[in-house]
Amino acid sequence: MHIFVIILTFTVSIIHVYVFWRAGSVPVIRNLIPVKALILGAIIIWAISFLGIIYGRHGKGILAMALDFFAMNWMAVLFLVFTCLLAVDTITCFGFLFKRSAPCLRGAAITAGAVLSVIALIQGLRAPVISNYDIDISELPGKMDGTVIVALSDLHLASPFQKHWVIKRIDQVQSLKPDLIVLLGDIFEGHGRPHKDLLAAINRLSAPMGVWAVLGNHESYGGLDKNKVPVNEADFAWLRNKWVKIRPGLILAGVDDLGVNRRSGKSGDLVKKALLNRPAGATILLSHTPVDIEKAANAGADLMLCGHTHGGQIWPFGYLVKRVYPYFEGLYKVKDMTVIVSRGTGTWGPKMRLWHPGEILHITLHRKT
Repeated sequence: MHIFVIILTFTVSIIHVYVFWRAGSVPVIRNLIPVKALILGAIIIWAISFLGIIYGRHGKGILAMALDFFAMNWMAVLFLVFTCLLAVDTITCFGFLFKRSAPCLRGAAITAGAVLSVIALIQGLRAPVISNYDIDISELPGKMDGTVIVALSDLHLASPFQKHWVIKRIDQVQSLKPDLIVLLGDIFEGHGRPHKDLLAAINRLSAPMGVWAVLGNHESYGGLDKNKVPVNEADFAWLRNKWVKIRPGLILAGVDDLGVNRRSGKSGDLVKKALLNRPAGATILLSHTPVDIEKAANAGADLMLCGHTHGGQIWPFGYLVKRVYPYFEGLYKVKDMTVIVSRGTGTWGPKMRLWHPGEILHITLHRKT
């Protein structure tokens, strides 16, 4: 079993026990549900969640997908309810203060967590917003002024049921009339070979200057970085630690996921490799994970596009993510280079977002005068 799965299962189990333990102290719940029934319900829900994490993530068929959907969304619900309950327990010192009102406050916390979960599910199922950026680049040729780039990140495609969602996103992208489309990694969830319907759907993307992609961490989890998705199946080109001249004066470079490269202990500076010996002109660097930003700026990149963080996806998880990735979401200026970190177009795990809507980047390049 992968170490991440072990840690995730253990953490979710602890939170699961805590939530049901505190729920048992709420007067309304205690009066309506016998203790034995509450314990039995907790065990059954935990067992279904465990099957979803272990089998649902890697199994095939409707049952596996249903288990996965339940487990991932239940994990998010637990997290939100846990956050609200922990706030109440912190204020009341786990019931040592405000002894009479503490049980009712826990009931209010559970209700608040449930309401936030509903809001998060609604936001997670909504279409991503279009985020517009105008970027000035001094090296951009005058005839390239007004070039439109559309960027998608973190689609996390896995289930064939996502086919219609993908088609709607492609319609969104094509309506923006992009000159260039880039995919910033985690295109696929990494649970083995992508479903043929998803490949067929995403292959509908098209732009005059092409559709280009870089690998994310999830492509490496599924072994897709070892060319398990043949070029003739994916109608977009992978930029694997190299650059290409899109047009005279416009260079597009891409790196394999820098986070995976670090964790695997591989040596070598992928940013340097991707930008080495490139011709003069405006340089755009694609990197799934927003790290090595200063390296890219020092190497002379003009614009760096990243994803991975999801903008935290579900509040308040973003506060933890931001500690790991200071370039968290939105636009940053590092020396002479502009950095844009996408919140992601899709979702990882739960089909839920809270205060951090998914987005499609719409970037217009201008010659800086």
